[in-house]
Amino acid sequence: MSDLTLLLGGARSGKSRIAEAIAQQHQHVLYIATAQAFDSEMQARITRHISDRPTHWQTLEANLNVAATLTAVETNATLVLLDCITMLVSNVMLATIDNFDTPNATKAEAAVQTELEALLATIKVSKFKWILVSNEVGLGLVPENAVGRLYRDILGRVNQRLAEAANQSYFLIAGKALPLHSLDTLF
Repeated sequence: MSDLTLLLGGARSGKSRIAEAIAQQHQHVLYIATAQAFDSEMQARITRHISDRPTHWQTLEANLNVAATLTAVETNATLVLLDCITMLVSNVMLATIDNFDTPNATKAEAAVQTELEALLATIKVSKFKWILVSNEVGLGLVPENAVGRLYRDILGRVNQRLAEAANQSYFLIAGKALPLHSLDTLF
C-alpha cells in the first residue's frame, strides 16, 4: 500500500484545514474534489474551498468513479488529497437509490464497495502519498429516515476499511488530531 493517511472527524473539526496544511509540504499536489454544487450555498462553499487552496495545486473534480478518473489524468503530483470520502459515498449511494422510503440497501452497499475497492486498488499501486478526508457520522443521533440510517452505516463501514488500510489515521476534534491505533497494538 502507498503511504496513506486518513483524517476522520465531525463537521468543522478541522479535517480539511489540517489535510491542506500537510499537503502544503509538497510542491506537486493533486486535489480530488468530490462535492457537487446543487444549490447556491454549496456553490459558495466550493468556491471558498477553491480560493483557500494554493493556485499551483492541480484539481480533479470527481464525484463518482474516482479511481478510473484518476488513472485517466496526467499529473506530476507526489501527493493526492481526496476531500472527501463522505461526499463520495453519498454520491455513489444517491446514484443507486430510486425510492427514498425503502432504499435498496444491498444495491447501495455493493455500489459503494465497488467504488471503495477500486480506490484502494489504485492507492495500492500508485506512486503517490495519499491523504483521505472523511466524516465520522456515527457519533450523533440516529437518523430519522431509512436513507440516513443506511448512509451512516455504509460510511461507518467504509471508514473502518480505510482506517484498516491506512498507514496512519487521526480523529480530528476542535482542530486537534488524536492518533488512532489498531487494537492489536493495545494488547
